Amino acid sequence: FDTGGISLKNPGGMWDMKWDMAGAGAVAGTMAALARRKARVNVIGLCGLVENMPDANAQRPGDVVTSMSGQTIEVQNTDAEGRLVLCDVLWYAQEKYKPRAIVDLATLTGAIIATLSEHYAGLFSNNDDLANRLFKAGQDTGERLWRLPMGDEYDRDLKSLIADMKNIGGGKAGSITAAQFLQRFIKDTPWAHLDVAGTVWTEKGTPLSAPGATGYGVRLLNRFIADNYE
Repeated sequence: FDTGGISLKNPGGMWDMKWDMAGAGAVAGTMAALARRKARVNVIGLCGLVENMPDANAQRPGDVVTSMSGQTIEVQNTDAEGRLVLCDVLWYAQEKYKPRAIVDLATLTGAIIATLSEHYAGLFSNNDDLANRLFKAGQDTGERLWRLPMGDEYDRDLKSLIADMKNIGGGKAGSITAAQFLQRFIKDTPWAHLDVAGTVWTEKGTPLSAPGATGYGVRLLNRFIADNYE
């Protein structure tokens, strides 16, 4: 559950945070789908699980933390906690498993909801071929993606005077600066980040889902793997 921590969310932004683990849920669902159909492919699913709550020992705005990569991070907002977990998961995946590609899913930013609503998830990548294959899988399954830009002009918004980077940008293009943050922990591995915050829950239902949790990402990743790695 995500209260925002010391940077506490307002009540209207907190009651539905039970869906804030939906990225990890999609990873677990994908692994279950692959196992059930006995997919002939080597896939590793990793989930970074954490609860973000305020207490006397909670992380504070202004703290500097050291990531698994050794890079230091100035925490300006404790409600941007997901990326602090995800950056270590990405680093661990690269260092331990040396994968051909990495795809992460996370309900990372409210900014992606403002940008794409519940109709598309945001797609960010350092590799055009990987991005195109994911986009096609999204079109084929109805779990659609829309690619957004990345670049040095966005990365500069993460500059910190006391650490290697801040955990938030300057207030604009929040989903892009979040992706730029994650990219700082990727080496040469083809990587794609899916910001699924707008697509994992529906109040009214969709053609693919009843009201509630949508399971977004399972169909998409299952098709992506079947089309490209089996």
